[in-house]
Amino acid sequence: MAGIRRIAVIGGGAWGTALALVAARAGRDVALWARDAATVDAINGARENPRFLPGITFDRGLVATTELETAMRGADAVLLVTPAQTTREVAGRIAPFCLPGAPVILAAKGIERGSGLLLSDVLREALPEAVPAALSGPSFAADVARKLPTAVTIAAGDETVADALSAALASPSFRPYASGDLIGVQVGGALKNVLAIACGAVEGRGWGASARAALTARGFVELSRLGAALGARPETLTGLSGLGDLVLTCSSEQSRNFAFGIALGKAGTAPMAQGGKLAEGVFSAQVAVDIGKRHGVELPISGAVAAVLGGSLSLDDALEALMTRPLKRES
Repeated sequence: MAGIRRIAVIGGGAWGTALALVAARAGRDVALWARDAATVDAINGARENPRFLPGITFDRGLVATTELETAMRGADAVLLVTPAQTTREVAGRIAPFCLPGAPVILAAKGIERGSGLLLSDVLREALPEAVPAALSGPSFAADVARKLPTAVTIAAGDETVADALSAALASPSFRPYASGDLIGVQVGGALKNVLAIACGAVEGRGWGASARAALTARGFVELSRLGAALGARPETLTGLSGLGDLVLTCSSEQSRNFAFGIALGKAGTAPMAQGGKLAEGVFSAQVAVDIGKRHGVELPISGAVAAVLGGSLSLDDALEALMTRPLKRES
């Protein structure tokens, strides 16, 4: 495909702002859309996003706007960095301004509630003229904004599109690996959020590092089985957007899902969202379990998370249920 010169970034939260900086550092012409006028003013004026990236002054100037049409004008590619459950709505809003055939890179990690669709399928329904792509991997917005070394995967059904997008965003501190496995990248990103809640709950409950490590390893088995059932490539699931992202998200309080799990473990009940930050795994847990049932894949950890969040099972009973499952060979 032709070279990517102008990129629209839709979403002015921490991750959207960080990815806008990535694109600017890679030499692209970037326009960042945010809902909040105060955020836009701070980005344009003070070169910072104090609400979502406090204490970080940007090394590059960004052009931010509250007008979708302005942000989308002439964009060769779009980074869609809004919460997973708003993908359909936001895709519909940008549809009138999106150039036909332009890649739209999904940067949220989740599965749509109600439909059970991966976000690429949601995009195909809401914005059929776009080319779906996905960006995922072990990355925290603050690290990326500070130019700390980060590697991610960018996937598209057409590998030449993935190659072009990777080249358009690459810089000395940000290394994207291209992939043609759009399904695998999305499954890894969505399910690791659910598993991070489980690991955080173990941490918050004080059940120890051994239990958390076991949960991470067995969680990866769940992720692999579901990914395989949906057609993901094994190398994707063991790569950056699968195992890499799982390990990071299940071990750091910078992860919203892990932090949510810690709060859940300490309180014994699901905490309220704070600071406008969403734990996407809350929305994906039951959807993942339902998809697993349709494909004959058992997801005991994800099922336990969904049951605890739904109020039908206590944390202590969930652990007991997992620990008393029938003994079997690991392989």
